[in-house]
Amino acid sequence: MADPILKAKAEKGLSITALICTLNEEENLPHVLPKLPKWVDEVLIVDGHSTDGTVEAIRRLRADAKVISQPGRGKGDALKYGIEHASGDIIVTLDADGTTDPEDMPRFVQPLLTGYDFVKGSRFALSRPVGKPRHRIFGNWVIVTTHNILYRTDYTDLCAGYNAFWKRAIARVDLSGWTDQEEPLLNARVRKAGLKVIEVGHHDRGRTGGETKQPSWRQGSGAVRTVIRERFRG
Repeated sequence: MADPILKAKAEKGLSITALICTLNEEENLPHVLPKLPKWVDEVLIVDGHSTDGTVEAIRRLRADAKVISQPGRGKGDALKYGIEHASGDIIVTLDADGTTDPEDMPRFVQPLLTGYDFVKGSRFALSRPVGKPRHRIFGNWVIVTTHNILYRTDYTDLCAGYNAFWKRAIARVDLSGWTDQEEPLLNARVRKAGLKVIEVGHHDRGRTGGETKQPSWRQGSGAVRTVIRERFRG
């Protein structure tokens, strides 16, 4: 049977962008870039002023990748800049650290072809993320429970970096004023914009190498404040 994504691309002339934000991820990119599906039309890397060999590694692994430097700082700024510059009809956001497996990409694209506007990832829907300490699992529960109560949703995760959406649909979402709580803020604004959303589980085997760039307690409390503030913002 023909690949449904390839079939849809051929019939509708769709293009797909894989959007990845990087900051000193030289050692992890060999576990990400070569695994991107062949049906990806554009590999767009937004680099956050890396000081290691990240950009050189990108050139070595994917000579066709488009690399742009974000104008500001933080992942939220990088995501917004990448969305603005992506050429694809469909944009799939992945992390550069190996926690989001490119082989799961079909799970994110297929729902968009059947009527959804936004496909949000969940690290908890399939299994427990590898190497995730208990305090971070508890923190995720607090964040997502707060969102579920305030926005009347039934999500299992609010901080996954794996998402997919139509570029035309994301244009209806307010992307201004993004903070370092990019995923909670994005999900809150997607909900407020009335996009048709489905949550999809994906495998999270932990960072391939290096340390997380977000202090857990500050990240968790900031995410809860972001979700609450956004709910009551006019």
